[in-house]
Amino acid sequence: MALEDIQNRIAKAEADAGRTPGSVKLIAVSKVQPLDRVEAVLEQGHRIFGENKVQEAAGKWPDFRTRYDGIELHLIGPLQSNKTRQAMELADAIHSVDRPKLAKGIARIAQELGSCPDLFIQVNTGEEEQKAGILPADADAFIAECRDLDLPIHGLMCIPPVDEEPALHFALLAKIAERNGLDGLSMGMSADFESAIALGATHVRVGSAIFGDRVPPAG
Repeated sequence: MALEDIQNRIAKAEADAGRTPGSVKLIAVSKVQPLDRVEAVLEQGHRIFGENKVQEAAGKWPDFRTRYDGIELHLIGPLQSNKTRQAMELADAIHSVDRPKLAKGIARIAQELGSCPDLFIQVNTGEEEQKAGILPADADAFIAECRDLDLPIHGLMCIPPVDEEPALHFALLAKIAERNGLDGLSMGMSADFESAIALGATHVRVGSAIFGDRVPPAG
């Protein structure tokens, strides 16, 4: 089974890196996947999932939560300011806090709700113009700003450039996290999660290797 294969590879990577068994969370990225594939993974006992878009998550997970206990939902895609409240009511963790305006919006809504998901700050380690994320040079100041807002910053997240060695970006993210006293590192995907685990990943985001190739929406 694909899920079992990924779980075994994670366990081996943890062992190879001298990490505590079970210290890495596998986020099964279910974006643009048919419901039957997602349900098949739920039936195998997995409970941690990732979605890119709030709207897709809202159409999928409330129903699954009525039928499966213990689901943990992570939003890993760019978050529009006008979707912040919906995201916070839906998700257990948000991995894409990437700008002061969003951080302030989350802080305001958290006060109103009396709760807040775990938050990861997205760092644009490759400094790519088309990609979301705070620039590495601005990360320390932004982490401090989020802490001043009493936000529960759990860690950092990155998506390395497709044409560069991902380990360099994982190492950079780990360095920024360490100097800011952050433990969470959301990094590593289907092609490179073993490398990410070797460099300290606490959350790896695996989609197609579990579910198969994505199925784009019709129309």
